[in-house]
Amino acid sequence: MSERRTVLITARFFDTQAIDAIRAHGFDILTGGMAFDGVDSTITEEMNLALQKCSAWIMGIPPIDRAVLERYPNLQVLARRGVGYDSIDVQAVKDLGRVLTVTPGSNEPTVADHTVGLMLSVGKRFFESHSRMQSGVKTSVVGRELYGKTVGLIGLGRIARLVARRLSGFDVRVLAHDPYATQDVAKDAGVEMVGLDELFKQSDFISLHAPLTEKTRHLINAKTLKQMKPEAILINTARGELVDDAALLTALKTGNLAGAGLDVLGSERDKSLESITNELLALPNVVCTQHTGGSSHEGLARANMLAAQCVIAGLNGSPVLAGCIVSDGRGC
Repeated sequence: MSERRTVLITARFFDTQAIDAIRAHGFDILTGGMAFDGVDSTITEEMNLALQKCSAWIMGIPPIDRAVLERYPNLQVLARRGVGYDSIDVQAVKDLGRVLTVTPGSNEPTVADHTVGLMLSVGKRFFESHSRMQSGVKTSVVGRELYGKTVGLIGLGRIARLVARRLSGFDVRVLAHDPYATQDVAKDAGVEMVGLDELFKQSDFISLHAPLTEKTRHLINAKTLKQMKPEAILINTARGELVDDAALLTALKTGNLAGAGLDVLGSERDKSLESITNELLALPNVVCTQHTGGSSHEGLARANMLAAQCVIAGLNGSPVLAGCIVSDGRGC
C-alpha cells in the first residue's frame, strides 16, 4: 500500500469545504499557525518539518526561491491562492520538475468592488468624516463626486475590465493604457486607449492594474506624479512596488495630489519603508486596507476550491486547468 501524501495549507481563511474536497481524494492535511507569506516569511522549525514531508503546498504570498525548492524535494505541487507569483522563482519550479498553479478569476469581482470602493471612500472622504465624528468634531468635510469624472486604468486585464463595467453606472469617461491590450478589447470594455502621459494628464482618478515587472516598478514616481492633476486620486489594488511611496507621500503632503486609496504598499516586502507607510496612514486623505482587495467570503471560497482542485489534479497526475498553470516541469 502506497504511503498517504500530505498537503500543507498556510493560506489564511481556508474553508472546510475545500479541505474536505482534498481529503476526499485520500490526502492528509497539515494546517495551523504556520504563517509564511508577505507578512512573515521566516521558515520556522514547525514549517521546516511540515515541508519535509509534504507533497503539495497551498499558500498565500510567499517568497520562494531555488534554495527553498531544493531543500524540500518531496514538494511537487505549489498552489498559489491568488494570481500574483512575482515572489516565486518560476524558472526554478520548471527546472526542478515541480508544478506551480494560481487561481485566476476567483477574486476578480472582489478586487473590482474594492477598487471602486476606494475611489468612493477617498473621494467622498469617508474615513476623515468618520474620524471627525469619533472625535466629536461638528464641522463637516466636502468631498468629490465620482460621477462624470475621467478615470484612467493602467492595465486592462480582467480586473480592470470589471472595474470599467462597474464604473459605467457612474457616467464616467474611462481611459486605459495597456501596451498588450487590443482595440477590440478596449471597445468591448467601453474604454478609450491612450498613451500613459495623456492618461496622467486627463484622469481625475487613476487606478493601477498592471503586473509588477522591471518596467512597471515605481511606475508612479516623482516625475509621473507631477503629470497628474492636483485634484487627482490614486488607487492601487495591484502591487505596492508599482508606486514610489516616498514620492507619493511628498505629493500628498504638498497638495500635488488630492488623495490615495491603497490596498498594497511597498513596506509589505521592504520593511525599510515602514516609516513611510506610517506617515501615509496618518494622512487624512489616504485610505489604506491590508491587501484585502481580493478577500471576501465568496472570493476566498472560489479561490480555495480552485487551489484544492489544482492540488488534486497535480498530485494525481491529471491535467490541471490550463488557465491555472504557471509552470509545469513534470515533462522536463
